[in-house]
Amino acid sequence: MRERILLENRAVFASDDLDEVRDLVGRVFCPHRLDLTGGPAPLSARFNSAQLGAIRVSYLDYAADVHIEPGELESFYLVQVPLAGRSLIRCGGQEIVSTPDLASLPSPTEHLDMRWAAGCPQLIVKFDRAAVEHTLEQMLGERLDRPLVFDLGLDMTTGQARAWRAMADLLVREAEHGDGLAGQPLAMAHLENALLASLLTMQPSNYSARLNAPVPPALPKVVRRAMEFIDEHAGHPLSTDDVARAVAVSSRSLQEGFRRHLGLTPMAHLRDVRLARVHEELRAGDPARCTVTTVAARWGFLHQGRFAAAYRARYGQAPSVTLRGR
Repeated sequence: MRERILLENRAVFASDDLDEVRDLVGRVFCPHRLDLTGGPAPLSARFNSAQLGAIRVSYLDYAADVHIEPGELESFYLVQVPLAGRSLIRCGGQEIVSTPDLASLPSPTEHLDMRWAAGCPQLIVKFDRAAVEHTLEQMLGERLDRPLVFDLGLDMTTGQARAWRAMADLLVREAEHGDGLAGQPLAMAHLENALLASLLTMQPSNYSARLNAPVPPALPKVVRRAMEFIDEHAGHPLSTDDVARAVAVSSRSLQEGFRRHLGLTPMAHLRDVRLARVHEELRAGDPARCTVTTVAARWGFLHQGRFAAAYRARYGQAPSVTLRGR
């Protein structure tokens, strides 16, 4: 069965002209070498792409055997997930055969050279290098002293990777429908932060040892300041990095302080604060003029099922009951 074409409503082009394909893909990513490698299937390229916040999601299929050589990407990181077939990826001194179970994560300071086989459409998630490095610096609490280089192969069969892929798929669905998260900045910021932070923690890199090293927990007074900051800014897009920066500690130190002194994470506390704000809005809301889904999304709750379960656990009733005033 043919793999579903993603982002059909976000088409950039469909073309069998090699020069046109090279040029238009290069405009979205970077200039690169693109050659047919003599396979029996003719070029019949399709490229769909959408920018959502700080992340770009794309569907790219050449339908032919191709050699792609961008060299150094320089300004961005990519996660490339084959939806079928296989591709040979070389980046720096690493080489993998990428399949739906093994995505590739080339690093922008390493020379990239790829051979995609016919029948290997890929989901590509693009992150700006500056955003990735900034998030890593916040997690470490210090400036980077060398470029971040990931292991090239990303095992998509692990629990963490499956959760990451589910978040990427949510971005794709949002781009395909365009009537949900794009209009909810809290939800979009939460999703972007989660994709970046989970990528940095789950995929081995030359900074993994530092990320996994023990850190002293933030002091109780710092945790209190962080809680106050969260309470005052719960209506804004917030990440652990934002809170840590506001109280002048590393995100890892802040997380350890919250864990030790409160038994939860900064983002769990933020969720509790936002849950309370939802409760307040629903109690005061007019059922004829607002909906549970709208209020929940405004406060950053992406998954209605999980939101409803958390709300019921906290307040002993469904959010719809609160809205109806019973």
